[in-house]
Amino acid sequence: MALLPDLQQWLDESAQRHKVPGAAIAVGVGDDLAEAATGVINRNTGVETTPDTLFQIGSVTKVWTTTLVMQLIDDGLVELDKPVRTYLPGFSVIDRDASEQVTIRNLLSHTGGFDGDLFEDTGRGDDAVDRLLAFMRTNATQIHAPGELYAYCNAGFCVLGALIAKLRGGTWESVMRERLIEPLGITHMALFAEEAIMFRTAVGHYGDPQEPVSLWQLPRSHGPAGATPCAAPRELVRFGRMFLGDGDGRRWLGAMREPQVTLPQLGARPAGRWGLGLALYEWDGAQVIGHDGGTPGQSTCWRIVPDRDVVVAVNLNGGAGGALLDEVLTAVFAEVAGIRVPERTQPPAASVSFDADVYCGRFQGPLVAYDVAAGDGGLNITAIPRGLSAELGEEPSTFHYRALGDDRFVATETDDGVYPQIAFLQNGRYLYNGRALPRADVVSPA
Repeated sequence: MALLPDLQQWLDESAQRHKVPGAAIAVGVGDDLAEAATGVINRNTGVETTPDTLFQIGSVTKVWTTTLVMQLIDDGLVELDKPVRTYLPGFSVIDRDASEQVTIRNLLSHTGGFDGDLFEDTGRGDDAVDRLLAFMRTNATQIHAPGELYAYCNAGFCVLGALIAKLRGGTWESVMRERLIEPLGITHMALFAEEAIMFRTAVGHYGDPQEPVSLWQLPRSHGPAGATPCAAPRELVRFGRMFLGDGDGRRWLGAMREPQVTLPQLGARPAGRWGLGLALYEWDGAQVIGHDGGTPGQSTCWRIVPDRDVVVAVNLNGGAGGALLDEVLTAVFAEVAGIRVPERTQPPAASVSFDADVYCGRFQGPLVAYDVAAGDGGLNITAIPRGLSAELGEEPSTFHYRALGDDRFVATETDDGVYPQIAFLQNGRYLYNGRALPRADVVSPA
């Protein structure tokens, strides 16, 4: 009997229900592979999505970059707890002390503490990442002390990309090809737009109705963090299988899945801890690991159940993608891994008691500012796009949040098909939504 005979139906129905233009999925169980695809790669052209369609994989790239760092460790070229500047003297941020303290482990676990969303376009040359490092010296603000908090940091993985390139004597892209893409026999993957155009490649969509995005690829300077790579889902499964075999990948995974930091609790479904380059989930008594990725109008979800030999990769190009991912993953995990995926937190009928004064104010990072005000028994939070988000044409939006207790809040309306959640940390000093955004009037650590 074929693996997952209902997979095509699940994907078709969920994509239609959530207005997703196109999606593809690959599921590996042992040596078996099931694939499905639905919809179109671009609503302007009507080209059909197929299982070998390339999608932008976004921050799933960070696991590839982490793997290249694990190879550096194997070769004795770096140590996790040494300061980054031991190996990359050109690294620094505005805060002089933090510049000296940030370690490789901090970068891999998103605990470096500096602004992570510095999407500076430094050109298409081979020096793009090095030029971003130069930009960071005078623009990367320290949000918290190294090791103090988890705060998702794209820029930290750009630093790791520069480290890899320096120690291997190439570019991050050339090292990716030589040490991962080619050895794994990966064929449907691209690191540049001029490579992606040789394949059936998806375009992201925004809005209602869903229309193709105006910007297809983010700056090369953020390639190591996920700005540029594209791949077919089956290639992400092939990459995941590397960690489940008998070679170096299994050993690397052993280190990467060790918890490094506990995340603020936002329900049972999101990751509760972070390893080295990996999100760590506990679902139905099983450890699940993985990473999500997002670029303008595209989303990727990549999960492994190490103890059950399961790898899943899902890509899509718009619509209420979060809802599709939730539905399809729930069905797949029940069928192939016997795992009941926890449901996401839903908004309660009313807020629990809370002191609004602790939370009201402005919190901001490079991509967005949040204005938080009390209202209707909860919080009204207005997101104001900044930087690249504003350049992409994103509009301000306001959501009403209800209090769950323990400094946690959930929206009463969905975004991307799911109810957003936030938490406040350190008595209202930070608004946490994966990033830790400081109050705009709080002075950074000296």
